Amino acid sequence: MAPTSLLTAIDSTSHVHLIVGSNPLAAARCTKSIQVGARPLLIAPETADLHYALQKRVDGGEVEWLKKEFADEDVLRLGREEVDGVVDAVFVTLGPRDPLSKKPALEIAMTWHDRRRIQEEDHLANSSGVEDEESIDQTASFNKLVTEADLDAAKNRRIRWLSQICEYWPLRRLAAITDEDVESVLKSYGSNTSVLDSTKGSAEKRGRIILAGSGPGHPDLLTRATHKALLSADVILADKLVPSGVLDLIPRRTPVHIARKFPGNAEQAQTELLELGLAGLKAGKTVLRLKQGDPYIYGRGGEEYEFFRKEGFEGVIEVLPGITSALSAPMFAGIPATQRGVSDQVLICTGTGRKGKPSVPPEFVGTRTVVFLMALHRIGALVKDLTTWESEDAIVVTADGAVDRTRRLWPKTTPCAVVERASCPDQRVIRTTLEFVALAIESEGSRPPGLLVLGNACEALMKGDIGRKWVVEEGFKGFEEFGAMGVEELVLGENKDGRKVL
Repeated sequence: MAPTSLLTAIDSTSHVHLIVGSNPLAAARCTKSIQVGARPLLIAPETADLHYALQKRVDGGEVEWLKKEFADEDVLRLGREEVDGVVDAVFVTLGPRDPLSKKPALEIAMTWHDRRRIQEEDHLANSSGVEDEESIDQTASFNKLVTEADLDAAKNRRIRWLSQICEYWPLRRLAAITDEDVESVLKSYGSNTSVLDSTKGSAEKRGRIILAGSGPGHPDLLTRATHKALLSADVILADKLVPSGVLDLIPRRTPVHIARKFPGNAEQAQTELLELGLAGLKAGKTVLRLKQGDPYIYGRGGEEYEFFRKEGFEGVIEVLPGITSALSAPMFAGIPATQRGVSDQVLICTGTGRKGKPSVPPEFVGTRTVVFLMALHRIGALVKDLTTWESEDAIVVTADGAVDRTRRLWPKTTPCAVVERASCPDQRVIRTTLEFVALAIESEGSRPPGLLVLGNACEALMKGDIGRKWVVEEGFKGFEEFGAMGVEELVLGENKDGRKVL
């Protein structure tokens, strides 16, 4: 049976939940409310800075944002008509200094058995100090009268210890807690160690920087090493294109900074992230620099390594590989990057060089598969670069000043495919040829991030429709379905659901 959320462990279909606040905890509360069928109403001032996950749900219409300060009467007027407007639940997610945080909220309780275990630990600890007239050979420091203040102190210790568990452990772990987890935690109580020590180790923490790739998009494609880094980092600096499915795995209390990379601001955004990473290192924190794909495949990972090394942190830089979309996206589109008798080499290129300048186009090789990253925004110019000598972006001049015409041009009939948001639910594949790819993208629109696959491998498993300019396939089939699909089914089912032809 799947673990049940401790937040709302009952059927809340059509219930109204008030969520007060705009922080990561508010986002988590909204998610849980939606999962149990409730309608979350977010109450926060219009000037509030919404957490990115919360903003996404508001923009998507899943959460209604009431742009105002919370008032006590909201509890009595915003609920369902059948209960006279009284809301079904209120979640206050504000900081401890805010007066509203004193309002009654959810309590996570331990079982009666576990409470007895903790109380017994305290009883055993205190019973050794009860004054015993027959134990005259014991030292005075051992025989110590247990006062009311001692009992209060033990009680406060229990409360602090339980609060520490609820504060440190993510809610999904609390919801799936096992008997082994309880036993381990209770041992930490009896040994008088911190729950953080029992779960993370007591070694002294030192700053380090982790450059990690998040893969092409689907959270299941994260490496275990990167997943561990997501859960243990003190601060996370993520690229703008890291999908929400991966970001949702981050514990809600971990600060996340998303790169503000938009046209004209890419370099400034990169500098900002580097400065944030440097500040975290100097503060002794573990900083995770999270990138899409692989950090060393057009991810500027090498540049960032150099930056932190020059700042004196070479000994604490760790690089974790990621599954690059350059190789995985073609696979999810049914395109083998190499196949005997079709393609014996793979070339990964960028369609946009440094400072936005076009890169030198590769020449045609019949047995080569070329994957272009960061090229769809200039697809018309790229096609011209590949198919002509005279393109201003692709002109190569010989020593005597003449245009070099020895580069083999790509035939316009060469099969190609555009793969966008690979492995995400809204994955899209456009199958066409060099002749029509620019028109296809113009007609279908853009869905970044995307890439272009070029070469005969694009039709190794799935032949193009004769007489069709392009074919569009919507949706990600999923790992099990994709893995079980044979070549014949791919070919015979090419005009079925999810595929349109033009």
